[in-house]
Amino acid sequence: MNLKPFFCFYGGKWRAAPHYPTPEHGTIVEPFAGAAGYATRYATARVVLVDIDPTIASLWRFLVGRSSSDIRRIPLLRDGETVDDLQASADARALVGFWVNKGSATPKRSQSAWMRSGIRPRSFWGEEIRERIASQVGSIRHWRVVEGDYRTAPDVEATWFVDPPYQGPVGRRYRYSAVDFAALGPWVRGRSGQVIACENEGADWLPFRPFMATKANESKHGGGVSREAIWP
Repeated sequence: MNLKPFFCFYGGKWRAAPHYPTPEHGTIVEPFAGAAGYATRYATARVVLVDIDPTIASLWRFLVGRSSSDIRRIPLLRDGETVDDLQASADARALVGFWVNKGSATPKRSQSAWMRSGIRPRSFWGEEIRERIASQVGSIRHWRVVEGDYRTAPDVEATWFVDPPYQGPVGRRYRYSAVDFAALGPWVRGRSGQVIACENEGADWLPFRPFMATKANESKHGGGVSREAIWP
């Protein structure tokens, strides 16, 4: 089952996911989950999401555990309102926060200039996005969420989609960007099953090879090009 993104996140892989190898196992583990763009494309698999960021882990637990009607009760934003004005739980506000300023590494309070412009109303928090998420949450009831760093992931045979904060300046945009790549490399090599590790070209903690060029989020980064690499 190919679902659409539940929220937009800096460095998310939903658009690029069809270009990566398809899963060879019935279980998918994303040890740096973020918005889980790869797993969202293959939602019927047994999915395990691991994230060290408590906001991300809590948001995924919220999405996995809520009903369609729960999502439909999340308020919309009126003109001039911020996310803080919403009468909703912290997780619901985080969800809205990722949709008011797309492509951020943390949920935002205020609507981006692109959202305020009204140019693409169906791309930001509103009735259509809310209904889309509401229609999808029933499809991820079986997903499992683990809050912790990548080493807390279950040691199972699976398709491992490893998408950490990248080496260098790009990776420093995340709240939890301090990755010990010297330790991560051997850990990734030690996974059982199919491994797909993502990076930028030039990363050296695994012998990456050039993979594809992707267009960055235009509203956040001027529509530049990211040159992705992959291992193995």
